[in-house]
Amino acid sequence: MQPLLFDENLSERLLPLLNDRFPGSQHIRQHGLGGASDRKIWSYALENKYMLVTKDEDFIRLSISLGHPPKVVCMAIGNASNEKTAALLLRSVETIERLAANPETGFLVLHNS
Repeated sequence: MQPLLFDENLSERLLPLLNDRFPGSQHIRQHGLGGASDRKIWSYALENKYMLVTKDEDFIRLSISLGHPPKVVCMAIGNASNEKTAALLLRSVETIERLAANPETGFLVLHNS
């Protein structure tokens, strides 16, 4: 599966919780992109073949206006703990895989149900 790139509104502490199912995933701070513009993060994800994971709806707007890749997983979860955020991503692995494989879909919104 395509590795994930976590936006700064999600914790770097998610990485070890998800490494088994999402190998190669990174956080933007690991690439010196903390505080970078959404466009710069978008370009980095595109150039490096990451799927963006964020809480920022602006990336959905970028997906609509610029198309994809990169694909975007938007976490509509409020102030959830790292454990709850990781659990939601792990429960959604098959859905995220379908997003990655579908050439016509650019983003996915996940929420706790």
